[in-house]
Amino acid sequence: MKKLFLMLCVFVCLGTLATARGSSDTASTITIGGIFPLSGPVAVYGVEARNGIALAIEEINAAGGIDGKKLVLISEDDEGNAEKTVNAYKKLTTQNGAKIIIGSLTSGCTAAISSLAQAQKIVLLAPAATMESITDAGDYVFRACFIDPFQGTVGGAFAATNLKARRAAVLYDNGNDYSVGLMENFVAAFRNAGGTVVASESYLTGDVDFNAQLTKIKNTNPDVVYLPDYYATVSLIAKQLRAQGINTPIVGADGWGGITENAGDEVLNGFYSDHYASDSTDPKVLNFVTAYQAKYHSVPVSFAALGYDSLYMIKDAIIRAGSTEPTAVRDALLKTNGSYVTGNLTFDSRRNPIKSAVMMEVVKGSNGALTTVYKTTVNP
Repeated sequence: MKKLFLMLCVFVCLGTLATARGSSDTASTITIGGIFPLSGPVAVYGVEARNGIALAIEEINAAGGIDGKKLVLISEDDEGNAEKTVNAYKKLTTQNGAKIIIGSLTSGCTAAISSLAQAQKIVLLAPAATMESITDAGDYVFRACFIDPFQGTVGGAFAATNLKARRAAVLYDNGNDYSVGLMENFVAAFRNAGGTVVASESYLTGDVDFNAQLTKIKNTNPDVVYLPDYYATVSLIAKQLRAQGINTPIVGADGWGGITENAGDEVLNGFYSDHYASDSTDPKVLNFVTAYQAKYHSVPVSFAALGYDSLYMIKDAIIRAGSTEPTAVRDALLKTNGSYVTGNLTFDSRRNPIKSAVMMEVVKGSNGALTTVYKTTVNP
């Protein structure tokens, strides 16, 4: 009898573990899956986003959680590699039973899992994937950021109107949908504002020598150069651009986030579209920046704010839904209409946020280190 009792105990315990492993929720927790580039060439994005999410979870749990349940983040590193994003997604959904996932950060990585999430009815909220087609996969796919056509248009209008530029050159990654989409919309907006695009040069992902393209650009005598790429590549280009004596303003997009920690004086006289301004006087921004600095000892870039907002949007949706079931959360997310760190936010019919963009300038702070300052806001 004793032996049978022990066998039954083992069986029950194993069954309980299997159930917990196969479900995202327990009686006391709600699991949120996260996919981020925590290493690799765009690690700043992933680390900042995860930090923002972790801060939001800490705040929510300290306030009692959601209906008494604590939030738990299970994160995976995709290194900014689409194949590894797919592997991370499969691990989170099969081994961890995640039904709600935040990630990934870049458009290509997010696109690699959007159709999977839709087919399996997993709520996928991308903090910073700005490529327009991301949400085409279906109604379980959302994003917290504005899309490339909007910020490309913002960049073009800013260059023509605020910088008074009339002759623009563009240098972009022809193998990166993010870079191509931004370039196309910048060109259209700049021309629409009365400007002329005097040079359009491209390179391939991974290139490190841009001098041939920059020589052609210099010969066209532009008064602004648009560089729609991620911070590491922009820094390389800017060094070579300045070395060739091209001292015009340079303009970019949200992929520049983190550039002040990863570049030098070559990016001064640089401007880029972004999702929020850390020096804003808005109370939500002030509270977020203060809390982030206290926890991480640095000023949060936009990816941290987007991650933070993503978690709070999910929290608000779960409360409205009264459930963590994906379909109920999806339906509640569609009704989002609130004020967050990155602005007042509602979703359009394609689950893209309707909200403003800001333009930031790279400057030297009082301590001699690079920092950014708010320049202007552009509404949709």
